[in-house]
Amino acid sequence: MKYSIILLLIPFIGFSQIHKKDDEIKKYVSEVSSDSLKSYINTLVGFNTRHTLSVVNEPDKGIGAARTWVLDKFKEYAKNAGGRMEVYLQEQEIQPDGKRVDQVTSLGNPLAFLKGTDPNDKRIFLISGHLDSRVTDVMDRKSFAPGANDDGSGVSAVIESARILSRSAFPASVIFVAFSGEEQSLLGSKSLAEKAKKENMQIEAVLNNDMIGNARSGETNEINNNTLRVFSEGLPYAELDKKALGIRNLGLENDGESRQLARYIKEIAEKYVKNLNVKIIYRNDRFLRGGDHSSFVNYGFPSVRLTEYYENYDHQHQDVKVKNNKQYGDLPEFIDYKYLEKNVSANVAVLASLAKSTSKPERVEIEVKELTNSTTLHWEKPKSGKPVGYNVLVRETDSSVWQKKIFTTELSLKIPLSKDNYIFAVQTVDQAGNLSVAVIPVIAK
Repeated sequence: MKYSIILLLIPFIGFSQIHKKDDEIKKYVSEVSSDSLKSYINTLVGFNTRHTLSVVNEPDKGIGAARTWVLDKFKEYAKNAGGRMEVYLQEQEIQPDGKRVDQVTSLGNPLAFLKGTDPNDKRIFLISGHLDSRVTDVMDRKSFAPGANDDGSGVSAVIESARILSRSAFPASVIFVAFSGEEQSLLGSKSLAEKAKKENMQIEAVLNNDMIGNARSGETNEINNNTLRVFSEGLPYAELDKKALGIRNLGLENDGESRQLARYIKEIAEKYVKNLNVKIIYRNDRFLRGGDHSSFVNYGFPSVRLTEYYENYDHQHQDVKVKNNKQYGDLPEFIDYKYLEKNVSANVAVLASLAKSTSKPERVEIEVKELTNSTTLHWEKPKSGKPVGYNVLVRETDSSVWQKKIFTTELSLKIPLSKDNYIFAVQTVDQAGNLSVAVIPVIAK
């Protein structure tokens, strides 16, 4: 391994690799259809309520009918996957908890597992939304609870992604899942996250979509149909007590794995989707609130929440009613389907880019043997896939996103930039220009 390469003397810097778009991913993005999304949401609304405690044994009403319909859609798309897509209902019986569950409840997460083509690639990428809906009273399981945006929009993203990507042949695996029980304290996502942890599943990214179809602010009537927020934690919730000293010493309070995933989403989504601005929010979720990605964050899986720029509280957690000539309730007529289409396109682009890329570089390290104003990094090849090279990423400590990429075919790089002033990372690059998520170096021993 060579450790003496100076930035200005690198024999091959392929800047074209940085901006290259993958034609296959472009095709997938172009296939996202607002008409399909509208059809999914109208069907979901037609179940009257999808409350977690609603009926499970009626053919066209309640959470049971809704999850059967989602499973049927997954089974339909599984025919495109050549036997690689397994569809099932992840079930669990929930006992009353004295809080938001007052009866024995059959909890079910409709799930499709698209197995990767490389048996040596254990990576899994997950897209989710929550199937259940609610009105003002979180325990009301009978009233009309359309849940068009919360979270029919997120479930529509899951279904549309499954439709389009079922024809793919990615080396890594993808899970498509519609969680139940989100409004009753994240029950469905907790169940799957616990299972993933227990079975040592290598989930490297969770894209949780919760309300991605509303573009209008309820208070000001302002419209923003170009911005998608991505919430991510900077400090890792899991085992923070063990990691905190190292994070403090290296100044990496803004560089947890979920935050790296958010930066990745911004770069890839804005590259493939026109007129979309991805706004990274430095919070795990909205102020004092949570979502299904939090269940995975709690077990140490890199996870983010994707959501619209404005929440409209006239159409969220509301009884369907007209008051003072104003319509309340989460009805489909308040969805901006072109905005929803952009946000779903972002999911498709990111999922495809992640699952198609080679895995992350291994043993990324930074040398500290000598006091110097230059920085030396070295790493090892990824466990799976054959990269054509690596990007060394650079940003100033107060920058929210990576500012510079240096492409190299080597396994080390010496950069004339000080560790005091910059943060560094390394990612793999494949032949089509697809990137892995960035890896922050540890101290070389």
